[in-house]
Amino acid sequence: MGEIRGVLEVILPGPYATVQDLGRPGYAHLGVPRSGAADGPALRLANRLVGNPEGFAGIELTFGGARLRASCGVWVAVTGAPCPVEVGGADGAGWRRAGAHGPVWVAAGQEIRIGMPWSGLRSYLAVRGGIAVEPVLGSRSGDSLSGLGPAPLAPGSVLPIGPTESLPPLVVDEVPARPIPNAPVVRLLPGPRDDWFAPGSLDEMCVRPYSVSPDSNRVGVRLRGTPLKRVREGELPSEGMIPGAVQVPPDGHPIIFLADHPPTGGYPVVGVVAAADLPAVAQLRPGDHVRFRIAARRG
Repeated sequence: MGEIRGVLEVILPGPYATVQDLGRPGYAHLGVPRSGAADGPALRLANRLVGNPEGFAGIELTFGGARLRASCGVWVAVTGAPCPVEVGGADGAGWRRAGAHGPVWVAAGQEIRIGMPWSGLRSYLAVRGGIAVEPVLGSRSGDSLSGLGPAPLAPGSVLPIGPTESLPPLVVDEVPARPIPNAPVVRLLPGPRDDWFAPGSLDEMCVRPYSVSPDSNRVGVRLRGTPLKRVREGELPSEGMIPGAVQVPPDGHPIIFLADHPPTGGYPVVGVVAAADLPAVAQLRPGDHVRFRIAARRG
């Protein structure tokens, strides 16, 4: 990105915040997860709102709760899980409410304060020029599984802001917030190992909702409900995994893999969530519900 034009200083990161772009594809054969924003469309939108290319790095916030101070005047945008946004705190100035899903000006020395979302789990902060931390294997994403990329944000973290000279003029605009249901219905495709489970297991998964376990994270959403019954014993040799794979460990409770999932796994995959439905899965909070709908069957 060239020389930096300023920094964002992290005063409070919230419960869990990381730098994310669209990930580092192409390294699964080396055991490197793709990583990247769990809700990719939300990060893409945030970048578009401040005039960045969609793949620029931003900040992924889990349950909001962040405060950051800008060393220079910057345009920012917050998307994803809808949350209160305020700007102020410099030279005794008061705080002003700022809308999400639209560009917001933060003057030099001012802070941006992001509250807890009303619905959903993950909000995204983009800054014009992008977060210019050093890339690792072509990506600025922090990977919670492998540890590649920048560490999770902490009080005192300093994030460089990239230059803006080559960016197109900013077109000030706002967009409606994407609805984030707390009980989405997601499409399920049969997995490569659905024959490891009792006949009718896929249909059984669609009968009643599953609840989201507090053990969920960027690796995967762990579900609680009626456990799936196996008809085969033992475990598989490790085989390739993709985002959305629904892996079932021995306790029978499914796990939907998200951005930081391992490239391989040994538990059978009963199904795969449609890629277009993964952003809704990434926004599920602990205690939320999700339902499955079979999108296709084997011929």
